[in-house]
Amino acid sequence: MQKPLTFLAPLAVFAALSLPLAAQETAPAEPADPAQVVATVGDTEITVGHMIVAWASLPEQYQSLPDEVLFQGILDQLIQQTALQQEFTGDLPARVELQLENERRSLVAGEAINGIMESPLDEADVQAAYDEEYGNAEQGQEYNASHILVDTEEEAQAIVEEVNAGGDFAAVAREKSTGPSGPNGGQLGWFGAGAMVPEFEAAVIALEPGAVSAPVQTQFGWHVIKLNEVRVQEAPALEDVRGELEMQIRQIRAQTKIEEVTGAASVDRSGAESVQPSVIKQLSALE
Repeated sequence: MQKPLTFLAPLAVFAALSLPLAAQETAPAEPADPAQVVATVGDTEITVGHMIVAWASLPEQYQSLPDEVLFQGILDQLIQQTALQQEFTGDLPARVELQLENERRSLVAGEAINGIMESPLDEADVQAAYDEEYGNAEQGQEYNASHILVDTEEEAQAIVEEVNAGGDFAAVAREKSTGPSGPNGGQLGWFGAGAMVPEFEAAVIALEPGAVSAPVQTQFGWHVIKLNEVRVQEAPALEDVRGELEMQIRQIRAQTKIEEVTGAASVDRSGAESVQPSVIKQLSALE
């Protein structure tokens, strides 16, 4: 059977799945030395650093393969690629040269962005972002309600009369409600604006805590609603949204930097005016 040139082949996956469980458990690795040479192909060295970068570029589903399979597979691939590179004597096609240019451009630009994204943040900036996001936000209300769902208005009206006459709402819900919350006494828990269908929400908002509604019709049937409690919806604590705010700040910084350096660069787009957009799909032009 011919050995595949690429590591990400069914053979590698099969090898991983066929390893005993004990073989897949490896001891913690010693700190890596990226400069350590693991193989040579002629005068070309392949280092641990090359292997680390190759591993990082693998699709996620392959990165979790056992270390032994990954190490051997990546090393085989790098050796094969190096040998083929040394064997190649012709001129690289224009598409390859251009792709190499684009790859380098992308990698260098990515490092520039990483430098911005990883730069330290001032606590004052985080606090300012929090104040802007939540400081002036209108505090909404949340409602805790129960309901009894039945098929007809007549049934709903009878339940209203039963509850208003002293019947226990939760007990009636467990006995008569056809909704999924019935076994739980009709409890819906806490919810805010927009969580319920409009007719139901309007009825809840109109109630005072402890009050029971008249029959309310929705697409699900007829409801009898009891409002249990109302509370103000508090803004989240800073620590609960810190990660989100920090990411927003970093993204804004990165976008600002991109716009700043692009604006300061000497850019001339006039050459693009005479080019049809569809040319970008003509890969054959690079052959």
